[in-house]
Amino acid sequence: MTDPLTVLTRRSLLAGGLALTLASSAHAATPVIRIGYQRYSTLVILKASGALEKALAGRANVVWSEFVAGPQLLQALVAGALDLGQTGDAPPVFASAASPDALVYVGHEPPAPLAEAILVPKDSSIRTLADLKGKRIALNRASNVHWFLLQVLHKAGLSFHDIKPAYLTPPSARSAFESGQIDAWAIWDPYLSSALSNSPRILTTAQDIVANREFFLARRGFAESQPDLLREALHQIAQTDDWAQVHKPEVSQLLATQTGLPYDTVYSAIKTRDFGYAAMSADILREQQQVADGFLKEGLLPSHVDIGSTVWK
Repeated sequence: MTDPLTVLTRRSLLAGGLALTLASSAHAATPVIRIGYQRYSTLVILKASGALEKALAGRANVVWSEFVAGPQLLQALVAGALDLGQTGDAPPVFASAASPDALVYVGHEPPAPLAEAILVPKDSSIRTLADLKGKRIALNRASNVHWFLLQVLHKAGLSFHDIKPAYLTPPSARSAFESGQIDAWAIWDPYLSSALSNSPRILTTAQDIVANREFFLARRGFAESQPDLLREALHQIAQTDDWAQVHKPEVSQLLATQTGLPYDTVYSAIKTRDFGYAAMSADILREQQQVADGFLKEGLLPSHVDIGSTVWK
């Protein structure tokens, strides 16, 4: 005869196992939105606020991953490791050329032309844009400064083939710049603000050269399968930007903490910068198409990119 206690124990174990299985299945079925961010962006502010987690409580989990630059972030998005991210103008162009159906534009920020510049050593013989000819210039390939540098060269009557590009990530570029291994450095904030502490000379900012606009990009598969989650994320981004626009001292304090830069350095950059999420418009699509066509004409892009086909509708 089977011991009743044994039967009870088996039943309890089976019931417990079933409960664990159901709980695990429920947990596994919870949607996840994976967001890639850089240290100096709206998404950093959103992450710190916890507003998206509160808005999605009980509906989805949020996972954040930090990246050193836009191209690296979009590599992860194209590979399926991210669902949403924020980058400058050039990264999505290169990403779309390599993987045409991988991402979609879901919004943009206002221009920030003072947030990127070309730096030269303070005692450099480079005094004009034309002096960049033949010089070794560091930049992060396929980043916003790639487009900026190309337009700087065109303004001076030069092409990309007239310089010696050194494709380096910002940390590596700073080391090379400060050790004299390169002649100039095309860079953006917060790395720009950080580098200025060592008193290099600004050859030019992007003012009156390029817009330097940031874009929000989503993995196409995520946008199509989880449109409600994406809409909520974009709503929270818009709310965050509205708050940031009228709370620049608080934003500066947060970004100073994130980057390790002095508050005054960050505030000096942030006070001239505008925040504000907007959906993609015909004018912005044309502006971004000019970026894609410009890279293609220069021979820096492997194929034509149709920006209009990469917009979430």
